[in-house]
Amino acid sequence: MGKIRWTSEAARNLQDIHDYIAQDDPAAAIGVVRGIYVKVQLFRRFPEIGHVYEPRPGHHIRVMLHGHYRIAYLIKQEKDVDILGVFHGAMDIDHYL
Repeated sequence: MGKIRWTSEAARNLQDIHDYIAQDDPAAAIGVVRGIYVKVQLFRRFPEIGHVYEPRPGHHIRVMLHGHYRIAYLIKQEKDVDILGVFHGAMDIDHYL
């Protein structure tokens, strides 16, 4: 099984998502963040489960959907995974990756 590492940007994205949702519904914010975290745990055993991110060929970047969010991650050596960011579906992911 590979290891998962959250970049500081990805951790900040997750915190921002929580803070935004929590303004209206703190319980829902916890549920969304927990759901994203649980989805990311799949990468330990199945790192290639997400869709290949085409604009960056040769970089092994993939994107996994979770609700309204896209989880961008990089597969590294030994099947380790770096979480690059968590983006709302309405955002232009190309701008950030």
